[in-house]
Amino acid sequence: MDNPDRLTVGGDELWQRKKRRAFLINQLYQWHWISSGLCLIGMLLFALTGITLNNAGQIESKPAVLMRQAQLPQALIADLKSDPSSTKAALPPSIRDWLQREVGVNTAGHDTEWSPDEVYVALPQPGGDAWLSIQRDDGAVSYEVTKRGWIAYLNDLHKGRHTGKAWSWFIDVFAGAAVIFCLTGLLLLQLHAKRRPATWPVVATGLIIPTLLVVFLIHS
Repeated sequence: MDNPDRLTVGGDELWQRKKRRAFLINQLYQWHWISSGLCLIGMLLFALTGITLNNAGQIESKPAVLMRQAQLPQALIADLKSDPSSTKAALPPSIRDWLQREVGVNTAGHDTEWSPDEVYVALPQPGGDAWLSIQRDDGAVSYEVTKRGWIAYLNDLHKGRHTGKAWSWFIDVFAGAAVIFCLTGLLLLQLHAKRRPATWPVVATGLIIPTLLVVFLIHS
């Protein structure tokens, strides 16, 4: 006759294993749905803009160009007369404030180039481009902005082109959530693979197809 104490111990161990497995599965589901919720909109955005980027040549867009002219006050022109410490030096704060107020352009943090005749500020932006120049002798200001439409804007968001630190951080967080989503999904597939025989062939197909394309159909 079996020892009742041994049966009790064995039953406790089995119950503990089932409890740990249930906890693990519950955690996987929790992380899977939370990460999917965090990266859902981002994944849709990146998937759709992946299509528009891949077919950019077939999507027509007519750039809209806006040009503005302005004139620096005489008191501020004097700030342009003296040579800066570097050809990449930022504009003087007084001129930056005036441009922000009168022209609606924020030049802080943008690349600036000083030459004997002018100061040129590159103002790249997602979905377009812009630049500003100031003549050092008379203070004439020229500002031009080119916008290429919403599709170009979204495409640049996809590439992280001229989008700033905040969007760069978002992409990193989104990428981390997407990795968690994929890894927890893979573990959940493993847990249910016995009941779904097609699981690993489908996963393998997702690996084999891009591998074959890279090896045989993409040439340098």
